[in-house]
Amino acid sequence: MAKDDYENAYPEYEESIESPVNISWTPFLRQLFVVGGVWTIYFVLGLCYGAPNVFIPQIRREANSTEAVSEDMASWLTSIHGYAALLWILILPILTRKFGRKVPFLILCITTMLGYIVFYLSSSNIILLISEIMQGPLVASNMTVLILIVTEYSSPRYRGVFMTVKSTIFFCGVWVANATGTFSHWKHIAFFAFVCSSCSLTAFLWPESPSWLAMNGRFEDCAKSHHWLKGYDKESENELESLINAQKEYLRARSKRKEASCCRLRIIMETLSTKAFHKPLLLSMTVMLLYNFSGKFVCSMYSVELIKRITNSEPTAYMGMLILEAVTICSMLIGCVLSKYLKRRTLLLTSSSIGIGFLFVISLYLYLIKLAVITENKVVSLLLLTLFSMTFSCGPMILACSVYGELTPIRYRSSSLPILAIFSEILMASVLKVSPYIFKIFGLHGAFLFYGVSASVFAFLLYKYLPESKDKTLQEIENYFKVAPADEIVSQELLEDKDLHKPR
Repeated sequence: MAKDDYENAYPEYEESIESPVNISWTPFLRQLFVVGGVWTIYFVLGLCYGAPNVFIPQIRREANSTEAVSEDMASWLTSIHGYAALLWILILPILTRKFGRKVPFLILCITTMLGYIVFYLSSSNIILLISEIMQGPLVASNMTVLILIVTEYSSPRYRGVFMTVKSTIFFCGVWVANATGTFSHWKHIAFFAFVCSSCSLTAFLWPESPSWLAMNGRFEDCAKSHHWLKGYDKESENELESLINAQKEYLRARSKRKEASCCRLRIIMETLSTKAFHKPLLLSMTVMLLYNFSGKFVCSMYSVELIKRITNSEPTAYMGMLILEAVTICSMLIGCVLSKYLKRRTLLLTSSSIGIGFLFVISLYLYLIKLAVITENKVVSLLLLTLFSMTFSCGPMILACSVYGELTPIRYRSSSLPILAIFSEILMASVLKVSPYIFKIFGLHGAFLFYGVSASVFAFLLYKYLPESKDKTLQEIENYFKVAPADEIVSQELLEDKDLHKPR
């Protein structure tokens, strides 16, 4: 939309629009200011997942007894925040729809700070468990509030970089939590979490999301917020014009239409049966199943205990953990570079296949050690774990969100996002909960064999059904899933309602 159009449409902001800024670094720095607040929360989320890996061994060592934290309690301390997130996955989208993006984010920051105060003051396993439950909003925000902020506050030219960096920052948080617990008392993790959560309170200075303002008919505020974030260049003006026109059309259509409850139910059922809805959703779930049942995330969360069992050395276990997580972060950065040159499908399946190969090799290696056919070599053990970690870090760990973001049609994103978020949290928490029992029942060699077989099944499904999405428009990807016109018989009101939540 041209400058003169805004002067006529929004005279209230005429003064601010009359002096448009030239294309500069200002929009990028302002978007970085907003997204930086989100990154610090991703860092805290990494601290949340990494903390049990060090405070459980420390508590046992201080008490000189493994019964200080029983295996059952240890599994709950590692996984409870995932289950605690389930209710918040339903609450946070309601808050973002009603109050915008800033209010839920500030609530998230405050609850996180309170949770880590309880974490620091905890004196028993039960209080620690309570502090983990208080991190439910933090864990739930991963695929709800935080995704919305990154996509709606950033320009298309920066959005990919911002999304890629967030995954790496999460594992930086895991690494810092592990390093803190290795070289000092585990309660010091709360200091980093509290400071980062406090820094994220810069959200008080953010404008409200332009998309949310437009959804609610506040077009003048939308234009002002959009210009503050993204400037006045042609690309920004076209994006704003498209946003305002789409929401005006929706509001006009909505004011003329009222649907009966029974009709809405029919529409929902038709949507669920639409292949353009459920096929991308199932493929996204399969990528998450591959990631969780590859054992990579489990190895990160239980790395101290696993390496200690393999090497029979606690100092080696702690150093191995830090090296393993450092390699993970570096490998994710390498994967981000490779994703610029390789196709999504190629990178995902190739890295997964090599990683699965290492799972089988590790399983065989540990089994031969158990049979006393070969003697254990600590260097070889850590090398195999490192190579396994590198391969999965280059693929599934960085591509899971990309696959979901590219495959899911924008019109269905508001419906599939809560479903995928609930599935992801239940899956991740359950895998973390049962993994200690898998290691106990099957042994280390059996556990790695289990993860290798499971990952092979999901990798085969992706090989058979996953389409290539790199360098394709969202419309081209959406057309791939349209098998028959009947699949697209969905009410226009429902489609428009989905567009309310689509990232801009």
